[in-house]
Amino acid sequence: MPTKESNIVKRTLDLKKPPRLSAEQKARLDAAASMPDEQIDYSDAPGLQDAVWMKAAADLPHTKQQITLRLDAEVLAFFKDSGKRYQSRINAVLRAYVEAHKAHAK
Repeated sequence: MPTKESNIVKRTLDLKKPPRLSAEQKARLDAAASMPDEQIDYSDAPGLQDAVWMKAAADLPHTKQQITLRLDAEVLAFFKDSGKRYQSRINAVLRAYVEAHKAHAK
């Protein structure tokens, strides 16, 4: 079933003005923060291979080198369809891949 534009709700989180937490929410967060890692249930958390891509867009390097790169048409179309700055997103995904493999190499 196609989604109508009128059914979509978009929200923007202003990190300078985070939403207020209830006393119960604060208590749950404090309890989780004080819990040792061994007691945390990660059974429903995505594996590293899925989670590593979430970090991809967080930090983009300031210096870049221009190159020519050949990509599969389907891969390029996927990134172009995601909107402006698709080249930066491709770079961010590649950076996350490099960082993940650096961590495993140690």
